[in-house]
Amino acid sequence: MSTVRKVQRTPGGTFFVTVPKSWAEQYGLKRGSVVGVGAASDGKLVIDARYDASPTPRSVTLKAGPHLGREIIGEYLLGFDIIHVESKNRIAPEARGAVKSVVDRLIGLEIVEEDYSSIVLQSLLEPSGFPPEKILRRGYSIVAGMHRDAVNALIDGDLPLARNVMARDDEGNRLYFLLVRILRTIVQNPGLSEKLGVTPIECLDYRLVASLVEGIGDECVRIAFKAVDMKGVKLSQELKKMFADFHAMCYEAHENALEAFLSGNVDMAESVRAESDKVNKSFAEIEKVAKAGSLSIVPDVLAVSSFLREIYNHSVDISDLVIPRKI
Repeated sequence: MSTVRKVQRTPGGTFFVTVPKSWAEQYGLKRGSVVGVGAASDGKLVIDARYDASPTPRSVTLKAGPHLGREIIGEYLLGFDIIHVESKNRIAPEARGAVKSVVDRLIGLEIVEEDYSSIVLQSLLEPSGFPPEKILRRGYSIVAGMHRDAVNALIDGDLPLARNVMARDDEGNRLYFLLVRILRTIVQNPGLSEKLGVTPIECLDYRLVASLVEGIGDECVRIAFKAVDMKGVKLSQELKKMFADFHAMCYEAHENALEAFLSGNVDMAESVRAESDKVNKSFAEIEKVAKAGSLSIVPDVLAVSSFLREIYNHSVDISDLVIPRKI
C-alpha cells in the first residue's frame, strides 16, 4: 500500500524523503545502512533495501503428486533456485522419471540430492550472465532453421529431415523457458534490471515476442508432421515452386520482424505488415492449384499453407510491438 511523503530540503540544498518505519524494520535497516536508489524510465524512484546484501536463494517444497512435472516447471519459471520434492513414503519410480524428464527440459536445473523419499533440484544459473536479447536471438535461430528444413522436407519428401525438425523443437522450448525465468527475475530485481539494461516494460515485450517465436516453432513442427503423414508423396513441380516462394515470403517476414523489434526499426516493422496482400494471394493460388490436382493430398497441402500463413501472422504480431518500444 502506497503512502504520501513530503519532499524536504536541507539548508545545503539537498532534497530528501523519509522512508516508512515499518518498511525499514522489515528489512533490518538502521542508521548507516546502505540502500540502492535508481530512477525508472517512468519517473519512479526505486529503493532497493537489499542493495548491499548477497541474494538469498529462494526455495520451495513440492509434494510428489500426479502433476509434479508441471509444478516443477512452474516454480522454475517463477525464479525459485531450490526445489524440494518430498513424499511421506518412498517416491514412486514414475515420479522420479517425471522429475528427470522435466530436468532435461529446463536449462541450468540439476538434481543435487536424492534419497528414497526426497529429491532436491537446484538452478545453477547466474541470471546476470543471460541477457534476454541473447537468449531470444538463439531461440529464434533454432526456429528459423526449423522453418527452412520443414518446408524442404515437405518439398523433397525427406522424412528423416522432417523428424529432425520435430526433435529440435525441444531445444527451442528449453530456451523459451529459460527466457521466461530470466525475465521474471529481472522484474523482481531492480538491481538486475539496471545491470542488464532491461526495464520491466521491456520484459513484457520480450515475453510476448518469445511466445510468438515459440509459436512459429510450433507451426514448423506441424508442417513437419504433415510431411511425415504424406509419406514422401511427391508434389507437382508447380506446387513445389509455389511452396518455395510462399515459404521465402513468410521466412523474410519473421526475420525482418525480429530484427525490427530488437533494433526499433519502425520502417522495417511496417514492411512486414505491408506484405499481407501478397501472402493472402499466394495462399489463394496454392489452394486453387491443390484443388485442381490430386484429391488425396488436398487436405495436407491446404493445412501446410495455413501453417505458413499463421507463421506470417505471428511475424506481424512481433512487428506490432516495435512502435511501443520505439516510443
